[in-house]
Amino acid sequence: MEFLNNINVEFFILAYLVGGIPFGLLLAKNFAGVDIKESGSGSIGATNVLRVVKETNPALAKKLGAATLALDAFKGIFVLSVAYFVGVSEATLWGIAVLGVVGHCFSPYLGFEGGKGVATGMGVMMFMLPIETLIALVVWALGAKFIRISSLSSLTALLALVIASFILKPEMAHAPVLLIAFILFYKHIPNIIRLLKGKEKRVV
Repeated sequence: MEFLNNINVEFFILAYLVGGIPFGLLLAKNFAGVDIKESGSGSIGATNVLRVVKETNPALAKKLGAATLALDAFKGIFVLSVAYFVGVSEATLWGIAVLGVVGHCFSPYLGFEGGKGVATGMGVMMFMLPIETLIALVVWALGAKFIRISSLSSLTALLALVIASFILKPEMAHAPVLLIAFILFYKHIPNIIRLLKGKEKRVV
């Protein structure tokens, strides 16, 4: 068990455990009295919090949705920030970023189920690739305003981030970026199927 004394391993475990905290589920249960795992899409993310809580309390839904988005993004940034100030390598930081997203999408507290990973992915990417993430956020905002389909906006923004990373940082190793993108794409497969069938719901 000596490997557990390795600072990189400790941060990897911490990233996964913190990433797995289901803030959306906790906020909706404690403040709105609803189980979002049993309602709407069943996701623990901000979109489902907004959709489910809005049915009974629209004003509270906006607050809880915003809080979920912020906390899911922050949990990815938090571990990265601590690790950065400790002085770990860039490769370790990328490992932390990937495991933070894995934790959210496959939470150890929810039987290895979880959310779609968009907010947590946005958080870790904002830390690691700030300019590329800002480009993606602009794409996401335009999609949210004009398309009004959360999953399509998120996937379009994800594609924009990946393309921007190759254009702006061609010299970097893109494997972690592609791995995070693959995880988010995988978690959105049900949404993609509904999009192809024209059944994906709009955010209203």
